[in-house]
Amino acid sequence: MLGSLCVLLASIFVVVTSKAPYTGLENFSEKYDFPELEYGYGDLEPYVDEATLRVHHRGHHMGYWSKINTKLNQWRQETLDEFASQAIIDILADIDNVPDKYKKAVQDFGGGFVNHAFYFAVMSKNEANTTRLPTGIILGEIEKAFNSFENFKVLFTSEALNLFGSGYVWLSQEPSLNGALNLYITTTANQDSPLAEGLEPILTLDVWEHAYYLKHQLRRNKHIEDWWKVVDWNKVKDLSDWWQQTSGEHDEL
Repeated sequence: MLGSLCVLLASIFVVVTSKAPYTGLENFSEKYDFPELEYGYGDLEPYVDEATLRVHHRGHHMGYWSKINTKLNQWRQETLDEFASQAIIDILADIDNVPDKYKKAVQDFGGGFVNHAFYFAVMSKNEANTTRLPTGIILGEIEKAFNSFENFKVLFTSEALNLFGSGYVWLSQEPSLNGALNLYITTTANQDSPLAEGLEPILTLDVWEHAYYLKHQLRRNKHIEDWWKVVDWNKVKDLSDWWQQTSGEHDEL
């Protein structure tokens, strides 16, 4: 009863946190916490409207969060396999080793839970109403991989426009021993994850219709155009750094 009341109150009032939504995904958890956002539901206006952001986060994302926790618990109750008690990002990275009974549920619900965490993590309020640009190592790696930021943006946008049906567009890294990030633009259908391809996503665009339909209806191009205005390249750098720290910790195990 108390838990249901807390969920209801949270859906009415804005809960803002200082933690990135992906915090803790690198660890095993008996029940993953629902990740709150680092901004309010109205803070991404006029680019992402409050109604869409609220239902996207508290409706869709929360639904995936609840279902993956349930499925992971069921799986762990049935097996002594240590793989079931790995971190969710490690399970998604090795999705083909999930038992057939749970594979689709983990792929759909786990992917939906993690993909949305990455999507929400790289946006922030844009008070200047200008397109923000990457700097430093992120800009350098983008220029190395795609010749220029402008060319990268064209290629990324094209993938988003041409992706059939529901899914995501990703900028992911595949770090090498020499310190290079090795950036790639990829797409996934539905809630599939680039983790299964050995990639570490650092920028995510959700092109499921639920990400924009209340505001833009069928105009995916307007959703993409507006999304570029809320991309926060400092957050992208934070996510890139998190991956490198997470990878280092796993290498020590």
